Amino acid sequence: MKIRWIPTYNAPVVLTFALLAFAVHFASVQTGGTLASTYFAALPGFDYKSFWSWFRLVSHVLGHKDMPHLVSNFSVILLIGPVLEEKHGGKLLIVMIVITALVTGVLNTLFFNTGLMGASGVVFMMILLGSFTNHKPGEIPLTFVAVVLLYLVGEVTAAFKEDGVSQFAHILGGLCGTVFGFWRGAVGGSKKTLAKKVRNAK
Repeated sequence: MKIRWIPTYNAPVVLTFALLAFAVHFASVQTGGTLASTYFAALPGFDYKSFWSWFRLVSHVLGHKDMPHLVSNFSVILLIGPVLEEKHGGKLLIVMIVITALVTGVLNTLFFNTGLMGASGVVFMMILLGSFTNHKPGEIPLTFVAVVLLYLVGEVTAAFKEDGVSQFAHILGGLCGTVFGFWRGAVGGSKKTLAKKVRNAK
């Protein structure tokens, strides 16, 4: 028996996101890191008249300071992302990623005088959102509680340490994932209820 392995682009949004981040990193390496720090980092001192200031509020999730930073983020995204893309759909996942990037970028620019770079916020959004996989309206998944205790509590504690890591982005990303999770559970529940009523009416 002959087995044929055919590669498939099984999660277009997640894979494209990863490819863009790696492309940005390799291109930035060629410029000594200036490309990522200039165009793919949310920087303090926002200029409302500058296109790039607005662009960086979202593009910062594609910039990473080094390869370990990039690999650590996308190891998680490539693991969890395809499941979320299958469950919620590619278009909605794009919206979630962009909203998370915008929330972390805007709040970092407003309240901190340091730049923000990397997809860590998106990672935590996906981790928390993933804990709602079997969520039903009116319930709080124990997986969600466990993830909060393991990840977000640790991030809040670490936020008081000067280690060069933006726990702020991690926490905000986790909060975005929590909101998305409860929202999708409520929407899914309302759709099931409506479908059940339609079946009963027939």
